Amino acid sequence: MTDDAIVKHSLKDLEGKRGRSRRDVSPGPELGEEFWARAELVSPPEKVSVHLRVDSDILDFFRRGGKGHLTRMNAVLRAYVDAMTSDRGPPKT
Repeated sequence: MTDDAIVKHSLKDLEGKRGRSRRDVSPGPELGEEFWARAELVSPPEKVSVHLRVDSDILDFFRRGGKGHLTRMNAVLRAYVDAMTSDRGPPKT
C-alpha cells in the first residue's frame, strides 16, 4: 500500500459515517462506451495447494487477524514477489 492510498479520519468523521451503506454513496461518473470497449477480463492466477512449514509465531500472527489468514499470507508473499521482480529489482545487500 502506498502512502497516498492511506486516508486519515478523525473519530468525529467516523462516527458520522455510522449506519451508512453503499446505497448512501453516489454512483460516480459514467465510464462510457470507450472504457468498456477497452476493458479486459482479468482472472486471478491459479491457486496451487502446498504443504508449507512456517514458524509458529508467524502463523499465530496471521491467525489473530481472523478468518482469511491464508489469503493474507498469500498477499504478503505476492507483495514480496512483486517488489523483487519490479523494475528496480531486488534490494542491494
